[in-house]
Amino acid sequence: MKTLLLVYASQSGHTLQLADAAARGIATLAEEVSLRQLPALQAGIDDLLQADALLLATPENFGYMAGALKDFFDRTFYPAQGRVDGLPYALLVSAGNDGRGAVQAVERIARGYPLQQVLPPLIVRGEATAADLAAAEELGATLAAGLSIGMY
Repeated sequence: MKTLLLVYASQSGHTLQLADAAARGIATLAEEVSLRQLPALQAGIDDLLQADALLLATPENFGYMAGALKDFFDRTFYPAQGRVDGLPYALLVSAGNDGRGAVQAVERIARGYPLQQVLPPLIVRGEATAADLAAAEELGATLAAGLSIGMY
């Protein structure tokens, strides 16, 4: 069975809504893909090394990713060197602005690991609508489906 690690940072709950929606999508493939969903401050190097794919969810704070997600990167970057090369990942951003700064920051760090972005980032601006939650669920299901069939 493959393992998908969902690492999220959420203070207002908006990002957690998106992460939970993505988790529902991942759960549609529960027989093939095991989900491990953790707050960024609790996720560590062992969680990352056991993952076959990674889904990151962050709010946009001051045009950047959440400090908690940056902390996850800070704690895992050097220990992960040479051990997660090409690990597939996708990104969810809950944005009060345009979300591009958070996306660029995550993508820049992900290239350093190096992780492999396998789906375009989903940026949700403002309060998540039913359509936004459905898109997050679809992103989770798509990531899990690709992982389960060995697409990445």
